[in-house]
Amino acid sequence: MLIVSYDITDNKLRAKFAKTLIKQGGIRLQLSVFELNNTSRVLENLKIRIENYYSKKFEGGDSVLIFETDEQKTIKYGNAIHRDKDLVFFP
Repeated sequence: MLIVSYDITDNKLRAKFAKTLIKQGGIRLQLSVFELNNTSRVLENLKIRIENYYSKKFEGGDSVLIFETDEQKTIKYGNAIHRDKDLVFFP
């Protein structure tokens, strides 16, 4: 699992970055924190996109942090514990 946290000053750039994470399959955990599947393809695509596009537009205090985590060692509480379980709906 990847956890991506960002602090981007420009509203349009921040919204575009969030959309990029969603297109990569990201699930928003908090306003500026997303969870993504940790595959080499997802990580490489994200790094390339950040390096070739976003980092060139960053202002002085902008940042993106990518954390690679072991899903088996991640402890979840609240809504997060239900998100990974299959749901069955009856009509």
